Amino acid sequence: MSLFQSRPGVSASARTVRRRLLEDGLVSRRAAKKPLLSKKNIRDRLIFCRKYSEWTAEDWGKVIFSDEAPFRLFGTSGKRLVRRRKGKRYHQSCVMPTVKHPDTIHVWGCFSSKGVGSLTILPKNTAMNKEWYQNTLQQQLLPTTQQQFGEEQCISQHDGAPCHKAKVITKWLGDQNVEILGPWPGNSPDLNPIENLWSILKRRVDKQKNPLILTNSKKLL
Repeated sequence: MSLFQSRPGVSASARTVRRRLLEDGLVSRRAAKKPLLSKKNIRDRLIFCRKYSEWTAEDWGKVIFSDEAPFRLFGTSGKRLVRRRKGKRYHQSCVMPTVKHPDTIHVWGCFSSKGVGSLTILPKNTAMNKEWYQNTLQQQLLPTTQQQFGEEQCISQHDGAPCHKAKVITKWLGDQNVEILGPWPGNSPDLNPIENLWSILKRRVDKQKNPLILTNSKKLL
């Protein structure tokens, strides 16, 4: 009889229930997080996947993926685990200091199968806008493309952030003959492998006493 079926007159301790759950392979885990998708998001993702479903690893190797990411200048970007003895919860070695409104810097980066590009670090508490983005493409994307691919054909990827879709950016990309992968579906960070790179970089930055080590991305990567 299943553990969850009613059995009159039978009781079980919490320990017994946990053991049975483990025996049945039901282990307590944090719920997986994923973007909340609208019907339009789902439709656009399906269109995107069908468009590139026949691409080979060689085809994807010609794509330069790019994105912006925030980094906190105080505290860690994720959760910190510590080992402590009973009664030592607030010992200095077991506490992670926090502030209400930590300063944040935004960075832009790119990478391809050939390696990582350099980072652009915006001034503290400044987010990317179309002026910054065009300058970043000029100063970072084009040199990275030339360094990694030379005269070989490649494709650039970016998401649908407002500064990416600005008319001045679209015109600039056309003038520079930069081919863009897409159209990129909205609310789809899980499709961009650079998110994995950001996760690695944030963990490494969290281990540094000085977050400004970001100025040398290749040292961290």
